[in-house]
This record gives sequence, structure tokens and C-alpha cells, in this order.
Amino acid sequence: MKWLMTRVLAGVAAVVAVLVGAGALLGFQAAGRPAEWAVSQGSDAAWVGSWEDTGPLAAVLDTGGVDTVYVHAGDIAADGSVERVPDTGALLSWLARGYPDVRALAWLRHQVTGSSLLRDRFDADAREVLASEAPAVAADGFDGLHLEIRPVTVNDPSLPELVGMVDEGLGEEAVLSVQAQHVELVPGARVPSFVFGREEKYWSKGYLDRVTGHADEVVLPGVDSGMPMGLLYEGFMVRQATEGVSALAHREGVAVRFGLPAYRSGRWGPGAASESLETALSGVRLGLTRAEPPEGMVLGVALYLADETRDDDLAAYTSEWLSP
Repeated sequence: MKWLMTRVLAGVAAVVAVLVGAGALLGFQAAGRPAEWAVSQGSDAAWVGSWEDTGPLAAVLDTGGVDTVYVHAGDIAADGSVERVPDTGALLSWLARGYPDVRALAWLRHQVTGSSLLRDRFDADAREVLASEAPAVAADGFDGLHLEIRPVTVNDPSLPELVGMVDEGLGEEAVLSVQAQHVELVPGARVPSFVFGREEKYWSKGYLDRVTGHADEVVLPGVDSGMPMGLLYEGFMVRQATEGVSALAHREGVAVRFGLPAYRSGRWGPGAASESLETALSGVRLGLTRAEPPEGMVLGVALYLADETRDDDLAAYTSEWLSP
């Protein structure tokens, strides 16, 4: 019994050490000034959850910084089938009339709870179904697909295989965008999260690269960070930028975007007072400065969500990113 308790306490101490080290790292990361070049390239994006009122979306698009929207077009069931959102054609027509240069990708979501450690997130039959249905959704007036499937445990082989199958079904002209999970802040930091949260919150850099190997665009989320303070959240976003760019720097032609918190309803995720669009942008700019991305790498941010973006969010986006 004493031997067992010693092992348990040692394990807890190791986890605490990782957490303390990660917190100190994040606080340090938030110090510094971003480079002048770490600003918009005009390749930003925004999620669109509803189009009953296109006013907020129009305000986002009128900034001129957003060239891609992820339109909520369906939810993915466990068997791989897609329950489509009705009347997306109305929004696509509105975009075509008012913003013909903005690409619309069909945003397909699959969000559950629990880990895929012992069982693939999608079995072979489900992968076949989704690989067939997803391109059919994209072909319904969209320029491609944006996949959001989470949580997925690192080294779950089903997701990289699924992304490859979907890419093959889309064809060469359509765009494939993949929303990743957060990149672990330091090597091994995903383990405490897995132990206490009982699901995989973070991906390793290697798994991020593996999952998105067939993607044209990759989005790293900037919401639901779990950071209790704005300073730690800013450091969190710095690490997302540095680690994300580092993991994908060898990938020629891939676009990398970082999510910005701009939603208000609980439908899309838990609210967090520490997460603000302005703080996220400060972290992204600092992170890109330190990452020194390769020349030609397309970088941007993505607003989550455009149809819930407020005036103060737009003001921060414009002043801190488009014309700082």
C-alpha cells in the first residue's frame, strides 16, 4: 500500500510540475512587442452560424480583411451521416450578390464528449459514409469544406485517414479546411489535461501535421482555452501561433489561421471572461513575430462567429490587426 501511494503521489507531483511550468511559460510569453509585419495579409476568415440577420456578417465583410467564411451547413452523426442545415442557399445567394470575392466553405461539425483513445472517433463504415456525404454538401454551391471534429485523441488513426478520404472525394478545385484542436503548450502538457478532463484537449505538433496533411487550410481555435486570466490567455495564444507555425512550416502552400473569440451565445462554447478578441490578437501577433514563419506562408485569423460579432470586437479587429 505504501508503495502504491508513493507512486500515486509521484505521479500527482509530476502533473503539478507540468502545470506550474506551463503557467510560468505562458506568463513570460505575453511580454514583448510584435513586429510591424505581423498583421493582416487580407486572408482572414469567419465562422457563420446563422443568417437570419446578415447585418453583423456584413459589417465583418465590409472591413475587407475577410476572404473566407465557414457556413454552418450540417452536423455529422456518429455513423458519418450529415444532417444538413436548411436554406444555406439563401446565404450563398446573398454572398454572391454582395461579396462575390468571398469564398464560402461548408462547415460540418461533430462535437461529442469523451476520449477516442480506445475506440476510433469514426469506424471504417462511418468514414466511408462521411467521405461520400461531405463532398456532396460542398457541391451544393460551396467552394469547399471546413471540418470540425472533436475531441480526437492524439494518434487516433481514424481522423487522418478520414481527412484524406474527404480530400479525395472533393477533387482538386475545392478547398479543404480542417479545424484542429489546441496544440500542446509544452511537450507533455496534454497528459494532465487528458488525465483530469478525461478527453484530449491538446494535440501534439506531430499529430497536427498528420491530421492536416491533406488540408489546404488549417485553423487553430482561440476559444475554450481554459485560461483563468487574460495574461495567461495572451500567452496561450502566443504558444498556439509559435507551435502551430513550427509544426506546419514545411508544408508548402498551406494556409494557417488562428481563431478569435467573438461569440456570445452558449451554443458554440463556454463563455470566458479572460478571452477577448483584443487579447487574442495581441498574442497572435507576438507569436507570429517569434515564430518567424517561412516566406510565402499564408497566415490569418478567423472570427468565431461573424454573426455574433459586436462593434467593439470589430473595432479591435480593425485597429489591432488590419491597421495597427
